[in-house]
Amino acid sequence: QVQLVESGGGLVQAGDSLRVSCAASVRTFREYRMGWFRQAPGKEREFVAAISRSGSRTYYIDSVKGRFTISRDNAKNTVYLQMNSLKPEDTAVYYCAGDHTISNTYSSSRDAYDYWGQGTQVTVSS
Repeated sequence: QVQLVESGGGLVQAGDSLRVSCAASVRTFREYRMGWFRQAPGKEREFVAAISRSGSRTYYIDSVKGRFTISRDNAKNTVYLQMNSLKPEDTAVYYCAGDHTISNTYSSSRDAYDYWGQGTQVTVSS
């Protein structure tokens, strides 16, 4: 069973930066593609960013392109989401998700991921 634990959330002001992390409790982390999703109050969980097994391929939702960067450190079993120029509309609970795959691909679909973390709250004040 894979456990994913997010950390790094908090309360920031608009324009600030924040990095959230997700640590995986699996030895074969390099065989998992990873994604970040978020859920704001009263809204459905939405895709934010994804990264392939090797980290060579990434994909973002349009609203965060140029502001957010997903990365991973396979030696540390950790995936990161660096968030710059934060906006109040970025306020949400951020979840990381993982999927074991043999291909170096990414996915923006919630259904593609088998493992989810418990989430970390990110609040951006105006």
